[in-house]
Amino acid sequence: MELALVDFDHTVTTCDTYGRFLRRLATPGQLARARWTIGPWVAGYRLGLVSASALRVRATRKAFAGRDAAWVRAAGADYAERELPGLLRPEMMQRIAAHRARGHTVVIVSGSLDAYLAPWCRRHGLELVCNRLESVDGRLTGRYAGGDRGAHKAADIRARYDLSRYARIHAYGDSREDQAMLALAHERWWRGRRIA
Repeated sequence: MELALVDFDHTVTTCDTYGRFLRRLATPGQLARARWTIGPWVAGYRLGLVSASALRVRATRKAFAGRDAAWVRAAGADYAERELPGLLRPEMMQRIAAHRARGHTVVIVSGSLDAYLAPWCRRHGLELVCNRLESVDGRLTGRYAGGDRGAHKAADIRARYDLSRYARIHAYGDSREDQAMLALAHERWWRGRRIA
């Protein structure tokens, strides 16, 4: 039995799907305010001064607090169906298909959102470890259930999977958040190239 651990954004896709999803759902007022409330954080991220996790937490709070959870889930399913297919890397989809054809367990491990990753993974027969939006009485709180999981990918994998059961583990990633996940694997792929 073998396990394939696959990061999503910039690994399976050609871009950051999380930011696109946020922009798709944002109201005109949110988009205008984001220039001042999120813009400096984006600049800090690009300069290496702000972590991806810190940026996601802030953007999630601003975009989702108070929103109807069912509406966001429906919007996520629509995004998964209409937008994600055009953002996928064909070579990675072929690699995922090859793992599945050999009977491997394939897990998408992402700092992105369950709102669109869960329906996409169901459609492709993949398992999922990712950020989940927290809701109370049908309204989103603007927080992640269990906190942002991006920096905790390896810990979440270990908690969910008994790695000793797998004869071989494959991992694919592209960012600092993926490094601990790649360290779990026998075969490691970094930005499309095999490194071990």
